Amino acid sequence: MPIRILCLGDIVGRPGRQVVHQKLPTLVRQHKVDLVVANAENIAGGSGITANLFHKIRSYGIDVVTLGDHVYKKTDILPTLQASERIVRPANLSANAAGRTYTVVTSNSGVQVGVFCVLGRIFVNLPSDDPFAAANRVLDQIPRNVRVCVCDIHAEATSEKVAMGHWLDGRCSLIFGTHTHIPTADAKILPGGSAYITDVGMCGPYDSVLGRRKDRVVKFMTTNMPQPFDVATGDVRLCGVLAEIDQETGRAISVERIEAQGDNSDQAYDADDRSVSPPE
Repeated sequence: MPIRILCLGDIVGRPGRQVVHQKLPTLVRQHKVDLVVANAENIAGGSGITANLFHKIRSYGIDVVTLGDHVYKKTDILPTLQASERIVRPANLSANAAGRTYTVVTSNSGVQVGVFCVLGRIFVNLPSDDPFAAANRVLDQIPRNVRVCVCDIHAEATSEKVAMGHWLDGRCSLIFGTHTHIPTADAKILPGGSAYITDVGMCGPYDSVLGRRKDRVVKFMTTNMPQPFDVATGDVRLCGVLAEIDQETGRAISVERIEAQGDNSDQAYDADDRSVSPPE
């Protein structure tokens, strides 16, 4: 039987956590999902991740968490990054950076799956090494008997994501883009057999500017005066991609975008964000 993998885009703050909690269990049942991967670098107040929130979204049904340029915004995640096999930091950060560069986990159907992420360098503030070389290093380290592999390319430039897709085609089963929070319409299977999408979008409020209150962002852009970029609350959706993979060859059989409409969030922050100041 093929393995079915669901990958979710950046979970943004309380609204993103809420829609994942509401919608993920049903999606897993309906689509017979074997493994769920989610980017959660924006989960704590819109920027970063805490140990508490890592464990909370794991309880929602997320099997592996990937991260990006906000990986170290909340320092209490550091022990979890070191200890847990269920969370990975970008593989192309310094060799001295905390956290795993990849993980291998067993899916609900008993198939071993490798998961890693890399950080883009174009228009990204966090300094990082060559993501293409880093991806090669990771693939050399993943055991040869692991045929199914997933890569999250967390990058700003679509060109860099597309190039990474072609670089990994035939070597990763599923390559999905995150970071820009807007779903793209190019979910497909590449010539080498890899499922690919440039950006899966975010799990969060779409009545916003990339998850932040639109009035605050527009005011900043039209006046150049500092504004707190508070998390928005309207038009909350879960967005991701679902791929069916041949577990023997690691090649994709099918790929499709997934989108589920959630309820508007009654507030942008809750007790889990209490120690998190609204980002500026």
